[in-house]
Amino acid sequence: MKIGLTLGKYAPFHKGHQLIIQTALNEMDKVIVIIYNMPEITKIPLSIRAGWIKQIYPQLEVIESEDGPKEVGNTLEIQRIHENYIKNTLKIHKVTAFYSSEFYGEHMSRALNAINRQVDPHRQQFPISGTKIRRNLYENRSFLHPLVYRSFITHIVFLGAPSTGKTTIARELAKIFKTLWMPEFGREYWEKHQINRRLSKSDLVKIAIEHQKREDEYMKNANIYLFTDTNAITTFMFGKYYHGNVLPELEYLAKNAESRYDIVFLCEDDIPYSNTWDRSGEVNRKWFQEQIRNDLKRRKIPVISLRGNKEERILKVKKHLSIYSKFK
Repeated sequence: MKIGLTLGKYAPFHKGHQLIIQTALNEMDKVIVIIYNMPEITKIPLSIRAGWIKQIYPQLEVIESEDGPKEVGNTLEIQRIHENYIKNTLKIHKVTAFYSSEFYGEHMSRALNAINRQVDPHRQQFPISGTKIRRNLYENRSFLHPLVYRSFITHIVFLGAPSTGKTTIARELAKIFKTLWMPEFGREYWEKHQINRRLSKSDLVKIAIEHQKREDEYMKNANIYLFTDTNAITTFMFGKYYHGNVLPELEYLAKNAESRYDIVFLCEDDIPYSNTWDRSGEVNRKWFQEQIRNDLKRRKIPVISLRGNKEERILKVKKHLSIYSKFK
């Protein structure tokens, strides 16, 4: 059996890394990837970085190295530290080829008695590095797999009854942070397909599915944050309100939404009611708001309440985001 080996910090995992791994997969019977912890360089947990690789390439053997060497450089002493760790600590000996695009490929392959398989060492195919991506993630997002890029985006959703300011604050914050906001798909669908101001149970499932699909697309081009107006939990609540129950598919999508967002804001009903033709009155707003609040409590979803005028709400969101860390 031909066995390939490669290693790195993968902070983050980019298309240059993918090229190395894909080359190894094309040439070897088995490929092992060692990923170093290195908290000194990146806050991204080892489990998340390993998770990217496992999801994109499930056929790999991925070794998460919690106690890997911290020394970086090209001295003989540092070379021996890394070589001994691979051979003696991880017990890796039988390797056909060592894959890399770095200087350490030469000494590591020699220590393992393996072929030194250099892949795009001059970065001609993918002129990128982890350092460059860390400096400006948004500008270099084309070098990242969507799964990886999505991990860096803080996904924020605004919930609440109709006419509680969700659309306004999502749109305004997107302008402030120079990113995208995701409009409520249900409103768009309702305007086209409602019959006597009602939608069927299957219509509500379609709304939840399409809304989540669009969120995934918006995430690909969001800049640090994605602000989303409403989610499948609200669609679920509308279904309960209009029909008394919902289809199992919508129940599942609402359940999925419980852990889909990094931050959940509940826009309160303390602002003037906007009585547009597609809404059912201020009394219904108060009742529906209470139902949403109770459902969020039942689901044990942490919620941040937003009250006051637009400026006060925006200030509270900005204050919360200023202390929020995606990777703790």
